[in-house]
Amino acid sequence: MGIGIINWLGTNQAVFLSSLLILGYVASFCTKLSDTCASEVGKAYGKRTFLITTLQPVPRGTEGAVSLEGTLAGIFASVVLAFLGWGVGLIDVWGILWCVLAAFIATNLESVIGATLQSRFEWLTNELVNVLNTLIGAATAMLFAWMQTNI
Repeated sequence: MGIGIINWLGTNQAVFLSSLLILGYVASFCTKLSDTCASEVGKAYGKRTFLITTLQPVPRGTEGAVSLEGTLAGIFASVVLAFLGWGVGLIDVWGILWCVLAAFIATNLESVIGATLQSRFEWLTNELVNVLNTLIGAATAMLFAWMQTNI
């Protein structure tokens, strides 16, 4: 079946699809590490935390809270992991940028979800929000790369 799909797509398109999927793979890890570092550093060292939807001060650890310290830690973590992905040949230099931007976007969207939806729906657990976070990060990086190539 895989050979049939490659034949149907053509070699160039199959290689591009493969590189997009690998980029999504790396971006998902960048996103998860960014989110984890942002959350943990923000909870431990965040001097001032704000609710992402209103920018009102809130206690550390509040769902949807962000801090400068946590945000910078998340960005740093995603940069390190993206460079690792580039260093081992999984992504190109543009992939570093796409992974870091996607991780930043997805991590902030996860904070928005935490601040707005998570308390309303009992089934929207932290685990499910984390899955959504990594999916958003992967899809966003793949979309950026696709747009760079096709637009």
